[in-house]
Amino acid sequence: MVIDSCQERAERRFRLPVRRALSLGVVGLLTAAGVLTLSGPANAASTLGGAAAAKGRYFGAAVAANHLGESQYAATLDTEFNAVTPENEMKWDAVESSRNSFNFSSADQIVGHAQGKGMKIRGHTLVWHSQLPGWVSGLNATDLRSAMNNHITKVMQHYQGKIYAWDVVNEAFQDGNSGARRSSPFQDKLGNGFIEEAFRTARAADPNAKLCYNDYNTDGQNAKSNAVYNLVKDFKARGVPIDCVGFQSHFNSQSPVPSDYQQNLQRFADLGVDVQITELDIEGSGSAQADNYRRVTQACLAVSRCTGMTVWGIPDKYSWRASGTPLLFDDNYGKKPAYQAVLTALGGTGGGDDGGGGGGGTCTATYSETQRWGDRFNGQVTVRAGSSAISGWTVTVTVRSAQSVSTTWNGSPSWDGSGKVMTMRPNGNGNLGAGATTSFGFTVMANGDWSAPAIGSCTAS
Repeated sequence: MVIDSCQERAERRFRLPVRRALSLGVVGLLTAAGVLTLSGPANAASTLGGAAAAKGRYFGAAVAANHLGESQYAATLDTEFNAVTPENEMKWDAVESSRNSFNFSSADQIVGHAQGKGMKIRGHTLVWHSQLPGWVSGLNATDLRSAMNNHITKVMQHYQGKIYAWDVVNEAFQDGNSGARRSSPFQDKLGNGFIEEAFRTARAADPNAKLCYNDYNTDGQNAKSNAVYNLVKDFKARGVPIDCVGFQSHFNSQSPVPSDYQQNLQRFADLGVDVQITELDIEGSGSAQADNYRRVTQACLAVSRCTGMTVWGIPDKYSWRASGTPLLFDDNYGKKPAYQAVLTALGGTGGGDDGGGGGGGTCTATYSETQRWGDRFNGQVTVRAGSSAISGWTVTVTVRSAQSVSTTWNGSPSWDGSGKVMTMRPNGNGNLGAGATTSFGFTVMANGDWSAPAIGSCTAS
């Protein structure tokens, strides 16, 4: 089933992806303590792009040309991001509404802005079943092949040397359990070979650009992602040019972050292609949304060939799913807890609203086990302010030698060199009135040792 409202179709936006709902308990177990033991250097960057660059990656945003004139929009883009993807301005209907008559003005505006700021640019998208002008679907097979190859060539040559990576073919596979190709003018008239032809044409048009296949509902291992995996594996075996696979990663409560997200990215990387998170947005708010963003960021960092991440928009109000508040900045460009979670996961510092400044306050930390399974348990630490208000707190948690922490929530963790001592700081929940409480939690993989972790004293700020 795919949720696709009339309004969204009218606006010609992406379909809202729907996946089989997964247990939130399982979702939390993204492999490995190693994923969560990231800590930044003393001079860590204080912006998303800067922190990502320090990890050898980019952190980008989808950009709309008609918002670049808004000062807050442009300032946030320029300060926080080091890559852009045009949201709609490079799609077929935008650049070639009439056959062989090209208009690049809006796309050029974005490219020029990005080049002026030294940003990477992802091209999106050359061949897609949606946002096609009417004349394309009316062509016979011979004319359609010619038009497709001409479109790829003309657009890529216009931007030759300026585009880091292109989404050459977008969303060519069906949802559901079939693993079949999606019906489209290209599939229906040119057959299965159209994807290979598009990639070969793209390589000839710009030999230096990275060539990507991009899709949604492929973030975990399922019939659709297996079909894409087999396509990429076949291309690599036969020498068909493909350099990267894009994972859109549109998440919500019906379509959560898969428990095998990192493993799925890794299996594609193991085929010899880069992987990129291309259209990230996660509906929700507060600490739950922040934790999901953290998981995705940590998964990318754990896969050496995950070269970068792009969020699909800047403030919530301009998102294609605005009612779900899925982005890192609120309607007024305020940094949400999700922003701080991503920045911290990237090893950056600052940028949050957790408070600083001492007030001489005190706090206490108490531990309780809240749930247990066959191989793991959940712990919760309750932080209580003393007789005066505090604006921040710090608590250490030390697990036993056999144990490891697989995930955390409601806090921003950092780790010592052993990976056994976690220092937890607030993630939007640092300001507490006198006597008020907050809490953070974590999952411990027991590995045979069910001892409670040691909780250090609470330090207030």
